[in-house]
Amino acid sequence: MIRSEVRDHVAEVILDNPPVNALPVAGWFELADTIRRLGRDPEVRVMIIAANPELRAFQVGVDIKELAADPTHESMIRVNRGCWEAFAAVYDCEVPVIAAPHGHCLGGGVGIVGNADIVVAADDLSLGLPEVDRGALGVATHLGRLVPPHKLRALYYTGATVTAQQLLEWGSCERVVPRAELMHAAREIAAVIAAKSPIVIRRAKESLNAIDPVDVKRSYRFEQGFTFELQLWGDSDELRQAFVDKRAADVDTTGAR
Repeated sequence: MIRSEVRDHVAEVILDNPPVNALPVAGWFELADTIRRLGRDPEVRVMIIAANPELRAFQVGVDIKELAADPTHESMIRVNRGCWEAFAAVYDCEVPVIAAPHGHCLGGGVGIVGNADIVVAADDLSLGLPEVDRGALGVATHLGRLVPPHKLRALYYTGATVTAQQLLEWGSCERVVPRAELMHAAREIAAVIAAKSPIVIRRAKESLNAIDPVDVKRSYRFEQGFTFELQLWGDSDELRQAFVDKRAADVDTTGAR
């Protein structure tokens, strides 16, 4: 599910859970643990997070089928905690993190990319948040680090996606390359960082986090509270099940509660 290796002081974390890298509860905790372990390794100076290039997606969020199959609230509680842990691990990683997404990057994938330090994207990237259509809220915190404010709202309400080229134009993406060249481009940037003083780079990462205008961990946790509210209303269950069943959701659209 999560593969990793270290070479030339660069840690590579590869998401590999076919067909589209939707992660179950355990997968999010595994990702968080892997990132934290590698970030603590004194031999690691920079990290790349990418996906198996043979899959059609970088990462598409939680395993909705797992949640829909659980009649209790346990999976929902644990997956929300798992996502929080994984996104926090990316952000808090002691060394710079380069995200190298390709294909579909939705939901939790945006959380990973949005909390990374540098983004190198494949030219086939399609990034967005279908959360509203799935009866959940969250990750607006991370999408807001990638797109302009009003674009964030339009994407959030409509579920539309943006391209790698748009991210490049907004300054959120460092480089856009064909998928076949993605890891080469990420490694090229990683090598530049890895050649610098390790202690200076680690302190640079710590200082940049300290001056961020938004506390991303607290902001995301606040968003998650609304997901639990929707869960209690009941719409979330129906929207998730409709997605699994590949049918239109039967929800009340006559007015707001």
